[in-house]
Amino acid sequence: MEITSTLATGDDKTIQITFTVPYTLVKEAQEKVVTQYAKETEIPGFRKGKAPAEKIREKIPQSTLIEKSLAKILPEALSQTITKNKIRPAIYPKFELVSAKENEDWQIRAVTCELPEVILGDYKGAINSIIRLKDMPKEEKEQKIIKTLLETQKINLPQLLITEEVDSRLSSLLARIEKLGLTLEGYLGSIGKNPKSLRKEYEIQSRNTIALELILNQIAKDQKISATEAQINDAIKAASADPKLVEKLENPDQKRLIGGVLTRRATLDYLVSLL
Repeated sequence: MEITSTLATGDDKTIQITFTVPYTLVKEAQEKVVTQYAKETEIPGFRKGKAPAEKIREKIPQSTLIEKSLAKILPEALSQTITKNKIRPAIYPKFELVSAKENEDWQIRAVTCELPEVILGDYKGAINSIIRLKDMPKEEKEQKIIKTLLETQKINLPQLLITEEVDSRLSSLLARIEKLGLTLEGYLGSIGKNPKSLRKEYEIQSRNTIALELILNQIAKDQKISATEAQINDAIKAASADPKLVEKLENPDQKRLIGGVLTRRATLDYLVSLL
């Protein structure tokens, strides 16, 4: 018996995967979970690790049993589906248990998205249409270019991607507020906002941030702009005052992120030079 999956893709690159898990595999996963718990759970009248499986199972909350069982089933099933269908997920999927009845196959839904294709319009012409002012500061030129790119280069972003960024920003804000010993309600009241208006503001910011990043990445490809290894290393050395930070930045994934930031910075410099 194998896990099967069906895919549905939206116009905005949202991907929904529905897994059907044979109950025999569910049963096997549950037995493994119970075995693990048996090693750590003490039941009156039995030595540790020697209690019958049914006694151990009674001690495991149903939600925990489901969660732990799926953790043993889904990673491999997801990996195989991604490879088979050549999916390039932009974010880790969000899972939803659709059906989990006793003695019946389970159904789980996973939702993720891919980055949209960016087809550049006449960005040079759009930038050249900006009024030229000799004494315009570089920062002002950059802001005008960014505004022009966002207005003229349209991208159909997955809502899931935007929501993920909004949630991340809200989590960071809550962490900062808690460190200050404030409540969210108190903080929002002090700046004249409410949760709904804040989320809307973050959604606009997130949409623009993601769109700009994708546009600059595509222009960088168009103009063959990329950060060099030396530039990446120099950026890491600039953080040498904090050894722990340097060690973290030496990670290949972090170096790739730094390279992306430097490449977009160089691309924006190139666009400024067009004015």
